[in-house]
Amino acid sequence: MTTYKDAGVDIEAGYKAVKLMREHVRKTFRPGVLTDIGGFGGLFALDKDKYKEPILVSGTDGVGTKLKIAFLMDKHDTVGIDCVAMCVNDVVCSGAEPLFFLDYIATGKNRPERIADIVKGVAEGCLLAGCALIGGETAEMPGFYASEEYDIAGFAVGIVDRKKIIDGRDIKPGDKIIGLESSGLHSNGFSLVRKFLNPNKEKLHEYVEALKNSLGDELLRPTRIYVKEVLDLIPKFKIKGICHITGGGFFENIPRMLPPGIRARVEKDSWPVPPIFEILRGIGSIDEKDMYGTFNMGIGMALVVENGSENEIAHYFNVEKKHPYKLHIIGELAEGEPGVELC
Repeated sequence: MTTYKDAGVDIEAGYKAVKLMREHVRKTFRPGVLTDIGGFGGLFALDKDKYKEPILVSGTDGVGTKLKIAFLMDKHDTVGIDCVAMCVNDVVCSGAEPLFFLDYIATGKNRPERIADIVKGVAEGCLLAGCALIGGETAEMPGFYASEEYDIAGFAVGIVDRKKIIDGRDIKPGDKIIGLESSGLHSNGFSLVRKFLNPNKEKLHEYVEALKNSLGDELLRPTRIYVKEVLDLIPKFKIKGICHITGGGFFENIPRMLPPGIRARVEKDSWPVPPIFEILRGIGSIDEKDMYGTFNMGIGMALVVENGSENEIAHYFNVEKKHPYKLHIIGELAEGEPGVELC
């Protein structure tokens, strides 16, 4: 008699994976969560009294070919953070507070301990963002994915009062751009990274003095999650626009928060560029436009603020709050066609 397991799908392994991930998932629960892990749908109750006119904001994304580095390193407990970050960092650009998250993991062979490691990272990302992990799916797909490979994607939902939506409409010439430091490459441009570095297991484990880290650990450094810091700034200062510097770098993402007739002037020497970008630029002989059009170059999120408030915000963020990463004043807005001018 032929069984489902004979076809490559191990149901018992799926049960074990759920059991192993349960403790990580429950740590993320917040007020509003109505269901435990294992239901057909994740239920979440909105606190209607907290909002006059609640608007839901959603975002979805994955980790991309950064996963190839995780496979080579056999390290799977950080890519879940990346997945959450790529979604919630988008959601907060509207001024929304992420409420809950769902993940989807597809693999050639369900290895419960590995799946639990991935979900552990997802849970950690949710804790960093203050949202609950209320559901997900693990699909075992033999013949579609290689047995040692997987893909992960996620979906986040946040909430904001209609009158508090941040959409860039109030941005005007003279307003300042402030940037929040990235943790490194985040989860963008890895097809180009792999093309030039051509990484293998041995190279990834080599210590690189300029990085103060192994190459593999640097490449797998998780995407920074900016949610709590940005939500802290919004009620205290006039934040006019927010953009997440992801795929497409500066040239694609900054214009997404600008109204017609406004362009950004970015002072490229106004923040420290992490060494990994200089290494890539040197190895690949990548020109400046491609570097800033592919990578975050050390700035993972940019905000537009009222002219004259930028120094107060920087002092609050860097000195009063003493965050482990810095906020920099990186440019200003001017009249012109939407776009980015590096100077």
